[in-house]
Amino acid sequence: MPSIKAGKINLNYDTFGDGEPLLLIMGFGMSGAGWIPSLPFFNGFKCIYFDNRGTGLSDKPEGIYTVEAMADDASNLLRALGIAKAKVFGVSMGGMIAQELTLRHPDQVSKIVLGCTMAGGPTAKMTTPDILEKLMTANRIMATDPEKGFDILLPAIMPPEFVAEHPEIKQMMIAGAKMVPPTPPETADRAFAGIQQFNAYDRLAEIKCPVLIVHGDKDVLVMPENANIIKSKIPQAELYIIPGAGHAFQAADPVGIHMKIANWLRS
Repeated sequence: MPSIKAGKINLNYDTFGDGEPLLLIMGFGMSGAGWIPSLPFFNGFKCIYFDNRGTGLSDKPEGIYTVEAMADDASNLLRALGIAKAKVFGVSMGGMIAQELTLRHPDQVSKIVLGCTMAGGPTAKMTTPDILEKLMTANRIMATDPEKGFDILLPAIMPPEFVAEHPEIKQMMIAGAKMVPPTPPETADRAFAGIQQFNAYDRLAEIKCPVLIVHGDKDVLVMPENANIIKSKIPQAELYIIPGAGHAFQAADPVGIHMKIANWLRS
């Protein structure tokens, strides 16, 4: 992946395909390589995926990684690449970044998909402390013990019955993790502190571009009620709830779910 100066930091990014620009924003603790399995489904788009600050080969500055700062990173990346406007797909924390990108730089976003995310603030429906602890623990040990890390993480991002029926998922994720630079443990703390400060709720009505909200109804990490909260503030948004899907909702039906999202982006 090449590196480019985006504002004050260097971001590692890559592109896949040709066509309309589609900016893909990854979630908490993961590098942009997490998008690689999704790329073949986005025919007709030039996919731009990148390592958020603190992950992969992007810079890892000190201090809190606020969602606003990461949204500006994404904006600066588009400008550095000479892309005036793009469609955007963000998942989890990446969906929070996508909201802020659209609110702070509306001229750069033509359409937005918000996957398994929330608007923050006092109205957000938070997960239980034990699930949150699993997320943080897994991210802190993933660099040194990915097998143990995924043992802890998988029940937080996928329904237990799905994990039991698909034991190959864990090995695939471990293999993928070994192919990219590990995320430093301090990145989890810096990003989580930024998520705690995030609050787009009162500003969501300012989003005027088309919006698709996607959420699994068995998500225990970012509760599905958050999808309805976002929808209530963006009347023009479409809502796509996936039965039986957890936080990693694409796993429930990789072909069908990706195709629905890709078709919506094309429409």
